[in-house]
Amino acid sequence: MVVQTERLIHGPACLAEGADWLCVLEPRFQVVRDRIDEIPLRLRDDGFAALLFAIVGQQVSTASAAAIWARVEGAGMTTPAAVADAHPEDLAALGLSRPKVRYAQALAGAGLDYTALRCAPSDQVIATLTAVPGIGLWTAEIYALFALARADIFPAGDLALQEATRLLFDLPDRPNDPAMRALAAPWSPWRGVAARLLWAYYRVEKQREGIR
Repeated sequence: MVVQTERLIHGPACLAEGADWLCVLEPRFQVVRDRIDEIPLRLRDDGFAALLFAIVGQQVSTASAAAIWARVEGAGMTTPAAVADAHPEDLAALGLSRPKVRYAQALAGAGLDYTALRCAPSDQVIATLTAVPGIGLWTAEIYALFALARADIFPAGDLALQEATRLLFDLPDRPNDPAMRALAAPWSPWRGVAARLLWAYYRVEKQREGIR
């Protein structure tokens, strides 16, 4: 059996360790810590439901995602069998867009080995997930970060992260995905904590809830 060797985030102590390290490396992260009440953990169970939840949350607000997910849960559509057997119209009635209905049913039929993903290297996890229709890089990275607790994942394409980075580093424009990855490279092996700090900073600066 493959043994997981990557650093994982187990709880607040891990977040504190990572944040301490980041603040020494980049003092602007201390500015964030001074502005927020706590570093959000946001860990969730892995598996089909977690990945379906990420699909539901694509390109919608946090409130909309929560409302749709409540209907999905209420209808019992949180297992591969239930989603695979459902009529597309029934899934659409829960609030899923037509593309998301297709993505949900593609995921249900993908036969992913979620247990094996727990021990797979992060690059393999992301390659496996993005091979499923409708799962892009952002969704795969969010899953690895929050469902698999990978400490060094940084979803550089996230708009809230990009805007928070622009504000914190006083950049003239919002950095794009390649620029974000280049900026975050020195923050390894704690890029997942850096992402949490930036999301928290975004919420404080914008006075609204960021990505769920």
